[in-house]
Amino acid sequence: MNKSELIDAMAADAGISKAEAKKALDSFTNNVSGALASGDRISLIGFGTFSVSNRAAREGRNPQTGETIKIAAKNVAKFKPGSELTNRLN
Repeated sequence: MNKSELIDAMAADAGISKAEAKKALDSFTNNVSGALASGDRISLIGFGTFSVSNRAAREGRNPQTGETIKIAAKNVAKFKPGSELTNRLN
């Protein structure tokens, strides 16, 4: 499912227009990314938890040349599914 298909599904489920569903989805993604950027966690009980994790700097290898390269440290977004989501998938 891509973004436009998700907007269509949200609009149909909620009985709202596609424009309103797009605004709601954009608001959700903007607020989640903003909270993660400031280091917060977002917990949606039953669905899951979004958080930020720090990956330490490390050495890697270029697979084409075998040359050792330095990979910089960076923050990455993580998602841990909640129990209701996990149960629904199994």
